[in-house]
Amino acid sequence: MAGVDTAAVKQLVAQARQQGLQLSGEGGLLQQLTKIVLESAMEGEITDHLGYDKHDPAGAGSGNSRNGARTKTVLTDVGPVEIAVPRDRAGSFEPTIVRKRQRRLSGVEDMVLSLSAKGLTCGEISAHLAEVYGAEVSRQTISTITDKVMDGMTEWQNRPLDPVYPVIFLDAIHVKIRDGKVANRPIYVAMAVTVDGCRDILGLWAGDGGEGAKFWLSVLTELRNRGVEDVCMVVCDGLKGLPDAIGQTWPQAITQTCIVHLLRASFRYAARQHWDAIARGLKPVYTAATESAAQERFLEFAETWGHKYPAIVRLWENSWAEFVPFLGFDPEIRKIVCSTNAIESVNARIRRAVRARGHFPNEQAALKCVYMAVMALDPTGTGRRRWAVRWKAALNAFEITFEGRLRTASK
Repeated sequence: MAGVDTAAVKQLVAQARQQGLQLSGEGGLLQQLTKIVLESAMEGEITDHLGYDKHDPAGAGSGNSRNGARTKTVLTDVGPVEIAVPRDRAGSFEPTIVRKRQRRLSGVEDMVLSLSAKGLTCGEISAHLAEVYGAEVSRQTISTITDKVMDGMTEWQNRPLDPVYPVIFLDAIHVKIRDGKVANRPIYVAMAVTVDGCRDILGLWAGDGGEGAKFWLSVLTELRNRGVEDVCMVVCDGLKGLPDAIGQTWPQAITQTCIVHLLRASFRYAARQHWDAIARGLKPVYTAATESAAQERFLEFAETWGHKYPAIVRLWENSWAEFVPFLGFDPEIRKIVCSTNAIESVNARIRRAVRARGHFPNEQAALKCVYMAVMALDPTGTGRRRWAVRWKAALNAFEITFEGRLRTASK
């Protein structure tokens, strides 16, 4: 480590062990070092502020001087640490490393946000900090820390978007919100893939009642108002009226029904012992080389299962127009857009955080939890890089299939 005397550090650790001093925990070496570092940094700050060192005669008659110190306890990554904050007689000294009235270092707030993003409640986070760090942090304080993300969420939700996206995935998850009584409410999620192959969550919206195409139309209109002029394909579930909403917003966009959603909807009409057989019967339909071949395979499926499960046949017939578009594309595009698996992986992380909370007192609390889960999806950036590599072949196929439409976004 540049600038750090590792030999001195090793000697300090060895000395602490010889004296029976714990490295971590209350009164441990890390806490003591944190105290020394913070106090030394503030001593340097007040020296810069006054313009002379401690006990330096040059300060005599300067008009301002040191005026002792006051103690306060700050919560750090290694637990609560009591520090002495220097003061000046004029009261003009404003420390920056530990600001006035600051009781927590930024690392603690990051920890609280991380735990909250994983679905822990304020009470659970408070208990965790007390158990691990011996720090008493009230639920109200934790709620105040997490509430700060709402300002960032508002800015994120209203940010300008790219003019063109190759694909946008639409889906909704349901959360329990206590508004008079506990009821399921949809949280609408729109996720796009950029022309560079990066995943981008475009926004989150809380809806009333069940998932509806009318609300989706307002979401799509907002995306257009934020700069999205064109989308090559929109992948969604088979919600009635949604293709019309997409066509009204982006007339050139191709609406593709998610195959996974179609299969799940089919299973709802069938007995559990027939699911495997139905899945085998439908696979030749959505893996067919052409639309005509898919039609032939579907007629075979209808002859086999139509008499027992006519609702499944009717479901596929009603969804056929939005099912077949991807059959006309290259295998690279098919593999990517035939389902909403790309957004399902995001929703799985969101559901994990939501499930841990059970239900929420209001809509804002639900959105805050979902937003923090989204922001914590890929802290190291590994997933982002892996995602971009996986999309390279598909983006090349999109460039050829939708010739000229992606170049607007790349300018």
